[in-house]
Amino acid sequence: MKLGANSVLFGGHSMETAFKYLAMSGYDGIELSAIDGMSEHLVLDQWQECAPEIKRLSKQYGLELLAMEQPSQDSAKMELAFQAAVEIGIPIINCGPGGKSGDEDTLKESIDSLGKLAFRAEHYGVTLCVKAHVGASIWNTPTTLRAMNEISSPAFGIDMDPSHIWRGNENPVEAIVAVISRVKHVHIRDCKGRQQGPGKPEDQANGRGDIDLVGYVRVLHEHGYDGALDLEVIGAKDYSIEHCCVIAAETRGHMQASLQACGAR
Repeated sequence: MKLGANSVLFGGHSMETAFKYLAMSGYDGIELSAIDGMSEHLVLDQWQECAPEIKRLSKQYGLELLAMEQPSQDSAKMELAFQAAVEIGIPIINCGPGGKSGDEDTLKESIDSLGKLAFRAEHYGVTLCVKAHVGASIWNTPTTLRAMNEISSPAFGIDMDPSHIWRGNENPVEAIVAVISRVKHVHIRDCKGRQQGPGKPEDQANGRGDIDLVGYVRVLHEHGYDGALDLEVIGAKDYSIEHCCVIAAETRGHMQASLQACGAR
């Protein structure tokens, strides 16, 4: 597994700041945030201007470009994401499911939309992933399996985030087994409690919450997952660089120890 972090953790700072301090923390790679309002890193409307700088930073700091997070399913926005991914060399684009939990109509709409986007991803030679998200149409294991069953494209995969599964009142260690066959990316973070949101940024650092992330990583290893394990911490836009670094470094240590505990490193 490749250890990475989403640059959104440093959303209040420059893209180079994210590269610099994630490299110093010992990560293998980075997931670029293209999340409007949370960062000004990969700005898709200006991706042609961003691309050379991203390539330079990747080379300078020795961080592999593991993925991009662009939450919208808007077709025009996603076309830009696909084009940027191809030019920059980003293999995976993570998006959100949209819709509303318990609403059959929005679930059908989401799956139909994801199927069409997966076809476009196939055209571009990249992978589109979606994760179960509390409150959205795809929010737990049954709805994730529904999407897996109805979207056959090889360019479609599941982005598994244990914090959303936990807050959906499931056990992530058990849930990952059911969907592992299509897991192509993992967003990872901890969480205290089962409330709607993930909590304060520092409580999202691996090891600070209630989720058995060591067991979660063990299951991934046992099933041969060798993709990205990307920390995704939201809500830290107003945090100082030092505060963001502490979260990044603390989590990197926990991730490394988790891999060592299961014999993956």
